[in-house]
Amino acid sequence: MTDTDRTATLLAAYDAQMRAVQPTPAPGITYEHDGALLRVVGQHRGFVTGPRDWGGLRGAGLDAAIARQRDFFAARGEAVEWKVRGHDVPADLPDRLRAAGFVPEPQETVVIAPVADLAVPTPAPSPEVTLRRITDDADLDRVAALETAVWGEDMAWIAQYLRGRLTVDPDGTEIYVAEASGELVSAAWVAFRPGTDFAMLLGGSTLAAWRGQGVYRALVALRATRAAARSAAYLLVEASDDSAPILKRLGFKAVTTTTPYVWTPAG
Repeated sequence: MTDTDRTATLLAAYDAQMRAVQPTPAPGITYEHDGALLRVVGQHRGFVTGPRDWGGLRGAGLDAAIARQRDFFAARGEAVEWKVRGHDVPADLPDRLRAAGFVPEPQETVVIAPVADLAVPTPAPSPEVTLRRITDDADLDRVAALETAVWGEDMAWIAQYLRGRLTVDPDGTEIYVAEASGELVSAAWVAFRPGTDFAMLLGGSTLAAWRGQGVYRALVALRATRAAARSAAYLLVEASDDSAPILKRLGFKAVTTTTPYVWTPAG
C-alpha cells in the first residue's frame, strides 16, 4: 500500500468512526441533534460537530444551521465551538462561519499511528521523573493548574471535565502525570472509544523547562501500551504545532487538519 493509499484509509476510518461517535456524556452534559449536526451542551463552551459533508447543507440552508447553533448558545450566554476539518465540504464553510461571527482559533493537525508501532519500550525521562496514573480530586486540580500555567489562561474547567469523565465511565479515560520533586511537569490522558478502532491521546501539556527531555514521548509510549492492552488498533491525536513534529518523528501520519471556529457572546 502506498503512503497516499494508507493516508486515505486512515482518513476514511477517522471520518466513519470518530466524527459522530461520542463517549457517554458526563453528568450535566447532553447531546442534541439538529439534522446531521451534533450539539454538545453543558461543557465549558458549546460544541458542534457533524459528518464531512455536514448532511448536505449548502448555501442558505447552511447559513441557517450556523445561525441556529449560534443563537441557541447565545440564549444560554455561552460560547460555542464549531469544529471544521481541512477536508470538509463545502469549501466555503469557514467563510460562512466567519460571516456569522465565528472566529478561528489555532489550527491543529490530525495525526494517526498504529498502536503496535508505539507500544514499545521507550527510554525513561531523567531519573528524577516519575510517571503515574491519577484518579483523585487533588491530582485533577493539580492537572488543571498545570494546564493553566502552560497555556496562560484559566483552565480550571479541565478538572471538572476529567472528574465527569471518571464518574460516568471510570475505565473510558486513563489520566497520567509526570512528576519531579513533587511538581507536576506534564499531564496527559487517553480516551477509549468502544466500537471504534481508535484510542485518542489528549493533553500532553508540559512545562517549558521540561520540554525536549523525553517526558512527552514517554507519556505517548505509556498510553500506547495501555491502548494495546485495550485492543485499540490506532492512536489519534489532534496535535498542536508544538506536538505535531514530535509525533511525526514517532511515526504518526498527518491525515487532515482541524480548526475550532468559536463564537463568543459580547462581554
